[in-house]
Amino acid sequence: MRCNLGQEVGYSIRFEDATSAATKIKFLTDGLLLREALVDPLLSRYSVIMVDEAHERSLSSDVLLGLLKKIRKKRSDLRIIVSSATLQAEDFLNFFAGDDDSIGKIISLEGRMYPVDIHYLEQPAEDYVERAVKTVFDIHSQEAEGDILIFLTGREEIETTIEMIADRAASLNPNAPRLQPLPLFAGLSTDQQMYVFEPAAENTRKVIVATNIAEASVTIEGIVYVIDCGFVKLRAYNPTAGIETLTATPVSKASATQRAGRAGRTKPGKCYRLYTELAYESLPDATVPEIQRSNLAPTTLQLKALGIDNIARFDYLTPPPAELIIRALELLYSLGALDDFAKLTKPLGTRMAELAVEPMMAKVLLTAPSFGCLSEILSIAAMTSLQGNVWFYHEGQKKAQETARRKFAVEEGDHLTLLNAYHAFVTKGKKEAKWCRDNYLNYKSMTRAVSVRNQLRRYLERFGIDVSESLSGDGVLRAGGPDKAEQVRRCLTTGFFAHAARMQPDGTFKTVGGMTLHAHPTSLMFNRKADWVIFHEIMETGNKTFIRDISRIEKGWLLEYAPKYYNTSR
Repeated sequence: MRCNLGQEVGYSIRFEDATSAATKIKFLTDGLLLREALVDPLLSRYSVIMVDEAHERSLSSDVLLGLLKKIRKKRSDLRIIVSSATLQAEDFLNFFAGDDDSIGKIISLEGRMYPVDIHYLEQPAEDYVERAVKTVFDIHSQEAEGDILIFLTGREEIETTIEMIADRAASLNPNAPRLQPLPLFAGLSTDQQMYVFEPAAENTRKVIVATNIAEASVTIEGIVYVIDCGFVKLRAYNPTAGIETLTATPVSKASATQRAGRAGRTKPGKCYRLYTELAYESLPDATVPEIQRSNLAPTTLQLKALGIDNIARFDYLTPPPAELIIRALELLYSLGALDDFAKLTKPLGTRMAELAVEPMMAKVLLTAPSFGCLSEILSIAAMTSLQGNVWFYHEGQKKAQETARRKFAVEEGDHLTLLNAYHAFVTKGKKEAKWCRDNYLNYKSMTRAVSVRNQLRRYLERFGIDVSESLSGDGVLRAGGPDKAEQVRRCLTTGFFAHAARMQPDGTFKTVGGMTLHAHPTSLMFNRKADWVIFHEIMETGNKTFIRDISRIEKGWLLEYAPKYYNTSR
């Protein structure tokens, strides 16, 4: 519309708002629109709401559709557009209209697609990363020009693949066309993500190695060849253990089709599936909706705050399993967000719903003033919201990175180490990116942490909480001595008690539910001794389950701060 961003056209994402009073068209995440409904339950400032990529069945978009259906009963003037790339249009229409044909219409817009040849493996691949790299060089030596897009499951695989391609490309004939491998995953800074959209240099073929972020969210010009590993990392919540993991799972047929389609945008293309045709036939038709495999505590808290008390009777596109709802209610009850009648507690529950962080961290933030460590917890909350890409390293510099990190390291674990890194950044590194480079800290991430922290501070200020800063000197452990560090860890336990584990003689950890976990190699608790710990994040890689952002705690604190969750059997 040829206007300045933030004027007639703007956007709003978590912790960042680029809109103004003049904004007529606003792009925002489904999660953020749900948050807006807390303040304006009928979303009265909008006359048209369009939910895009609805077929991805994300948790927020499913809940949003249920909410919009409710709002429509009160606002017949509201126009709702649901757009989806796959043929589930009937399901969406039936959800809103039921038997009433007059309510909605299905409009089909055929995009222009060029034919894509699909190639399968004759034998299953033992290692799809190795096979993907081999396929890149086969394409490069035998096929016409055009960029390559590889679908893998996560950051570690992507970084390994890029290294392997770069290593092998070095032995190509110097006069042959070059290969330029580029990563694309959610944890990258915006600048790094933008590289994939730049046209390749002359005589160079781009190889973009991506997660499923490239399946529907972005379109990259010039892709002619797609290599599909056939897997995707999906969130899966285990209600028995009370733990949400990221696990590599076979893709659905719908996803495989979406991936192949990326090769036919500008001219005929080819898709190389790193699995057999038989394996493709046995794939599920569609991915299991997120609502049926997620920790529903954040969603339950939001629905309660929206005044939807009967969570089980809410109109879901696909209802979640009962045990997920029960587990969410249990966790929120033990966090103190719900009372004995499953009603939101005031002020704790309502404030937890308003904070733009997970319920566990929301509880920690709201408890911090009583432990006298609000400044520290604000910094830790900001640092842990960055999805683990605070530290960076270049190949061959692992030793130097370790030494740099040791400067900030605190015996008690990762949370206090992150706090020290944040504190050092705001006192020394904010002015110069060089300081960050020397200390192997990601400057972009650190700047983002500062802005997230300011936002969280403003939320707490709105609740009337005293947010005057207590940090002094140049590090957490000198700000009031060792007791401060203990207060921080005690405070973290009030929210993360459900993420507690005990170290075993072999160095692994076991949860109370008996699940075996390993400290992630990037954690300070890797190869360190501890008795009990709490952790922030959990992920599965291969056949191991790793935990990240780990801090030591005392077993007694679990009983002290979570008496409704734990009891001891003598």
